[in-house]
Amino acid sequence: MIIGVAGLGLIGGSLAKSIKNRTQHTVFGTDRDAETMMFARMSGSIDAVLDENNIGKCDVLLVALRPGTAVEWVSSNAQLIKKDAILVDMCGVKRSVCEKLAPIAKENGFYYIGGHPMAGKERGGFVNSDSALFVGSSMILTPDENTDLPMLETLKALFIDMGFANLTFTSPEQHDIRIAFTSQLAHVISSAYVKSPEALEHRGFSAGSFNDMTRVARLDEDMWTELFLKNADNLSEQIGILIENLSEYKNAIDSKDADELKKLLKDGRERKAMAGGC
Repeated sequence: MIIGVAGLGLIGGSLAKSIKNRTQHTVFGTDRDAETMMFARMSGSIDAVLDENNIGKCDVLLVALRPGTAVEWVSSNAQLIKKDAILVDMCGVKRSVCEKLAPIAKENGFYYIGGHPMAGKERGGFVNSDSALFVGSSMILTPDENTDLPMLETLKALFIDMGFANLTFTSPEQHDIRIAFTSQLAHVISSAYVKSPEALEHRGFSAGSFNDMTRVARLDEDMWTELFLKNADNLSEQIGILIENLSEYKNAIDSKDADELKKLLKDGRERKAMAGGC
């Protein structure tokens, strides 16, 4: 197949590298940053530049751009995409993107499905992209009434070949609810946590816990501001729940209520066991 990748940052660059290193597919790629394009060409991560002359040759298009930019790119190129091609966006929010792209796809005769690879790093950009980034990860897909089995079979074969461990299917609404908790809230907490004056005096007093809590504070504020605001309702609700939970701990500590504090800590430990994960 010929696969086009729009956006060659951390995710798009890793998609391109993974496809080139792990499959026999041809990759066309594009990025508005000239240096990124040079690195992509020189490293062999793409076979050619994705442009208006060859976008119509692509069997699959992977759009790894920020939500607003992704919608703009697809809107601008929709008439060039060949009939029956499959387009998947890789945005970290789904409602605001799917509701715009699904009608465009239907009007222009190509297939569309929302996607979100559950993988990343705290540092972005093509220079940090990695062909092994997605190994063992889950690819979230948001099928709708226009999704058919052959389309899903094509994508499953592609993503499994790239190293993804499984596909997870959900609706755009459920995706945004869950991602507000599993990803966005974690970034808010990390960003807020490092604002303590003690964060500047941690050397010699910090280890794994501090590193785990602060890792994702090294974020791209432009991208995460857009993601947070496009999922503001769900994220705000999760922040409110966290504040309520923290208040219970603070009240128990302020009142030196050992029994209540033990109860809260025990409940947290048990809920972690139920939730599983690392």
